[in-house]
Amino acid sequence: MARKKSNLYKGEGLLAFFAVSPFYFLFLTFGLFPIGYSIYIAFFDWDLLGEHTFNGIENFRTLLADERFWIALRNTLSIWLLSTVPQLLAALGIASILNKNKLRFSGFWRASVLVPNITSTVAVAVVFSSIFGRDFGMVNYVLGWFGVDNIDWASRAWSSHLEIAVMVMWRWTGYNALIYLASMQAIPKELYEAAELDGATAWQQFKYVTLPGIRNTMIFTITVSTIGGLQIFGEPLIVGGGNLNGGDARQFSTLTLFLYEQAFLEFKFGYAAAIGIAILFVVIFFALLNSWMTSKIAKDD
Repeated sequence: MARKKSNLYKGEGLLAFFAVSPFYFLFLTFGLFPIGYSIYIAFFDWDLLGEHTFNGIENFRTLLADERFWIALRNTLSIWLLSTVPQLLAALGIASILNKNKLRFSGFWRASVLVPNITSTVAVAVVFSSIFGRDFGMVNYVLGWFGVDNIDWASRAWSSHLEIAVMVMWRWTGYNALIYLASMQAIPKELYEAAELDGATAWQQFKYVTLPGIRNTMIFTITVSTIGGLQIFGEPLIVGGGNLNGGDARQFSTLTLFLYEQAFLEFKFGYAAAIGIAILFVVIFFALLNSWMTSKIAKDD
């Protein structure tokens, strides 16, 4: 009997192995292998159709001295800060409204906030480029009521970053709001009832019941939004008119656009691989920074 059970457990183990093996195969093929191969070619002067010459850390030295890299890093951080912080705060507010028990047509509102997320990036960029148009854009038209002259949003760094940030906020705020909403609805209603009996106001309930209850979800959204914000590609490319150079003043050049430019416009694949590794370290740094800040806030609470 024990032998039969042992064979049964072995059979279940093999079945489980074959069930999960496709994931690991795909992860190794499309996840770890590209990372390892990128690290390998980053130490070469790599011409896709020519010779591959080992040059050690020369690509990284060139990268640190390349002004274009620092411009791209500055642009990426600027767009990330302008989009991520307001986006998550707005998502938190929208989720609080959608969590109200007396909200009418709640199902409709919860579904509608996800519409921007399923809209094509190209369509979103085209619409927002028209809204922020210099001569006939809606934003300049409204600013004209207050005596502000027409702004050429795409010509300056701060204005173009603001345009892209608004686009990213519109696209992802509803998505994060639904994540917060799902976490809020998992908080026991008894905690709110007890707080209300103790005389807590709506703001105090939100501060001392809701926020601690969704802390882990907030850490998740902050981390994911940081990773996504530091890898932004489609929006600045489309708003910049498809210019891989990032515009006249490189105001649209982000880290991923700079990588794409070096790989597929200048065909410097070893240099592009070094940029990819630099992006990886930037993402890791800010992910660890977010983790440290959130854990510190949790301890202080």
